[in-house]
Amino acid sequence: MRRRSRAGARKEKIIMALSSVFVLAALTATGLMIRGKNEDKSDGYVVDFSSIENNGTELSQGNPENSQEIAGVQQKDVKGIMDDAVTSDDLDYDPYFQEADSLSVENETEETENKEDSGDGGKAEAGKEKGKEKDKEKNEKGQEGMIDESKDKAAAEEESMLEEVAAMEEMEDTMAIATSTSIQPALTFSDGDTLAWPIVGNVLINYSMDKTVYFPTLEQYKYNPAIIIAAVEGEVITAAANGKVRSVAKDPELGNVIIMELGNGYELTYGQLKDITVSEGGFVNRGEIIGSVAAPTKYYSVEGCNVYFKLTKDGVPVDPMTKLN
Repeated sequence: MRRRSRAGARKEKIIMALSSVFVLAALTATGLMIRGKNEDKSDGYVVDFSSIENNGTELSQGNPENSQEIAGVQQKDVKGIMDDAVTSDDLDYDPYFQEADSLSVENETEETENKEDSGDGGKAEAGKEKGKEKDKEKNEKGQEGMIDESKDKAAAEEESMLEEVAAMEEMEDTMAIATSTSIQPALTFSDGDTLAWPIVGNVLINYSMDKTVYFPTLEQYKYNPAIIIAAVEGEVITAAANGKVRSVAKDPELGNVIIMELGNGYELTYGQLKDITVSEGGFVNRGEIIGSVAAPTKYYSVEGCNVYFKLTKDGVPVDPMTKLN
């Protein structure tokens, strides 16, 4: 019984060993067949990295420059193989896919576009800034030019207006002179005509050309070609006859004076006046106001306020009393 059991165990061991060898042989044959098929199908897609590493090591030991070149070629080959390996039929490949937030992946297209955009934008912004500055300068120059032109125009208009005003004033003066000349009647005072009193009052000093008379203020005797009529300061003075104002002047002794032409060589002189209402060249009718009584000058301080009234014929004094009514 023991012998039979031992013989059976040996047979079982032999059978198991043969079975194992058979299985291993079958598996090996099957693997070799599959490998051969795969090699036939993927000649262009499999990269022998061991050979590349060996070649790179040998070349790098010989010449560094050659090793760099060959490494670059190898990288190109690897890249070409990988590019060839990926086709449009592969469903897992997306040519537009780029990994986000990856340190090893660079978005060349976006960076290039950003650089181009930034460069173009910078140039455009710089151009805009320059354009704005130029426009600002032009505007400033234009404004300055407009201001200068407006100033020149305003000055020209003002000058033109002044010229027009001056011309109008001159025309008015000419017309006034022509009108007054045309209106003025002929001066025809004669020896038979009379005078009106310029103011009502007593005669303080009479006319005297044939002998001297006493002047209280001067405390001396001298000739008097006029009459000195007492008056009140501010009292109005009227024209004694029709006449034309020859002059309006100021005299140290007589104060403000009016000389009026009567015609035929006769003239009247009014002295010690203020608030004169007539002007040179004007025509005055008899009885019109020509001014008022002023304070006396120092030459008549003792006599007091008065009106100096003198009549001449061709420059020769005539006694006014002979013509006064």
